[in-house]
Amino acid sequence: MLGSERGVVEEWLSEFKSLPETHIPSYAGSLHLKKSLVPALYRVIQDPDNELLEPVCHQLFELYRSSEDRLRRFTLQFLPELVWVYLRVTASRDRQSNGCIEALLLGIYNLEIVDKDGNSKILSFTIPSLSKPSVYHEPSSLGSIALTESALCQHDLIRVVYSGLHPQRETFTAQNRFEVLCFLMLCYNSAVVYMPLSSYQSVCRMSSRLCVCGFPRQQQKLWREQSNRVLLDPEFMVQMLTAVYHAIYNGEWEMGREALEDILYRAQLELYSQPLLLANAMKNSLPESAPDEPRGRKVLQVEVTPTISRISISAITTASIRRHRWKREDCFDYSTDAELSLTVNPPSLVQQHHHTPWDAAANEERGGRRSQEEVPPRCVSSQPFSYTSSSSCLSST
Repeated sequence: MLGSERGVVEEWLSEFKSLPETHIPSYAGSLHLKKSLVPALYRVIQDPDNELLEPVCHQLFELYRSSEDRLRRFTLQFLPELVWVYLRVTASRDRQSNGCIEALLLGIYNLEIVDKDGNSKILSFTIPSLSKPSVYHEPSSLGSIALTESALCQHDLIRVVYSGLHPQRETFTAQNRFEVLCFLMLCYNSAVVYMPLSSYQSVCRMSSRLCVCGFPRQQQKLWREQSNRVLLDPEFMVQMLTAVYHAIYNGEWEMGREALEDILYRAQLELYSQPLLLANAMKNSLPESAPDEPRGRKVLQVEVTPTISRISISAITTASIRRHRWKREDCFDYSTDAELSLTVNPPSLVQQHHHTPWDAAANEERGGRRSQEEVPPRCVSSQPFSYTSSSSCLSST
């Protein structure tokens, strides 16, 4: 660590300690102007043996405890780097150099699971509608949905599910480690639109390194730091994919795609179904080149126009078969004189003009079939008739 970076960090540590309570909002607004502070803090976090790591973690926790949202987001931007260092050191069995980072992560977790009054939070999630596009589907591929009474009742219906209560944690164990880390990544993703570009780079680095360290794919990377394989949870990988997907569309096209490929590589090795499904859906929905939209737009675009032609096939019912038969009967090909004379002077109409009564018994003997000659003349029309008109003719006859 350079001497100038060390001086920047020490100045930041002493500045906040002497800050009055009334000046905290103005301090939060000017914190992003310290361009050299964030890279220096990353240097401290990446070195577990740095003597400034413990006061830096304590300072970050104090910022997160404040009521100012901008200070909380300032701490939250370092979460991916903190998680990477924690899991890397945990895999190396060197827990002594991991204590301050572990305490910071647990402190953020315990603050997030309760509200301002100290009561446990119940998180709510809105279930998206299938009429909205996503990385999994396009609404146009679903076809038309019948406007039934049930469908109209559920129109614009907001479905909400609730997450259970999260218990307080005093220490990390093998059983609760990824439960805590998944919740922390969920908090990060809920504020990912406010994160700076350096945080997007950090989450892409974290995702790539966690997924390939200790595997043959690591030999293809520029960084060759020796580290053990890190055990990963499928739900944690889903949270990583969520953050990486936002980074891809907000300035980190190359690093984001590399992280996506590395997560997919690890998911294939572990046979994790959830990360495999999401990673493949993300990969197939990406454009061929980087989007031209500026980073400040903060929008994830999804293709809504079908890329292939689709054939709409209506349901085949008894009524549709009957209409199709009538259309064929009405469309004669008058190509010969015999057919034309048969049409102009049909023998059936000549017989019907003599008002020959309709013989129902004869119809039953022929198996109940009715030919066109037996239809009363007042029902003959150039338009096909329905069940209603046909039954009325029979009753009047």
